[in-house]
Amino acid sequence: MSIEKNIQTVKDFFAAIGRGDREALLALVAEDIKWIIPGEDWPLAGTYRGHAGLADLLDTASRSMETSTEPREFVAQGDRVLVVGFASGKVKATNKPFEDDWIFAITVRDGRLTSIQEYIDTQALARAAQMDASGPV
Repeated sequence: MSIEKNIQTVKDFFAAIGRGDREALLALVAEDIKWIIPGEDWPLAGTYRGHAGLADLLDTASRSMETSTEPREFVAQGDRVLVVGFASGKVKATNKPFEDDWIFAITVRDGRLTSIQEYIDTQALARAAQMDASGPV
């Protein structure tokens, strides 16, 4: 596919995330997608594989976080699309807010996302997920 089509596929993916459209998300990702979210001590850290892993990630995200994601820039070469963006929200268990500048490195093959590697502010997210000594704020 062309670079322009790969960028549009990634834009469609983020639009589906924004709408909470699970069917559209699944249609845009390969059956064997691998999504890596770095870090420890926050709800979404881990590696998610396949449509079942993506469904698990979406369920975990909706239960544990409120977030708004804003992709701001798309840079592509070949089958790779880098997305530079910003997210803000809160971790529900602690009610603590976070802000996160991020980059997603996404591979698109045959019109579907095959891998996503996030580069995020893991420290900000872990701080927001950390319980105070007295429990949630």
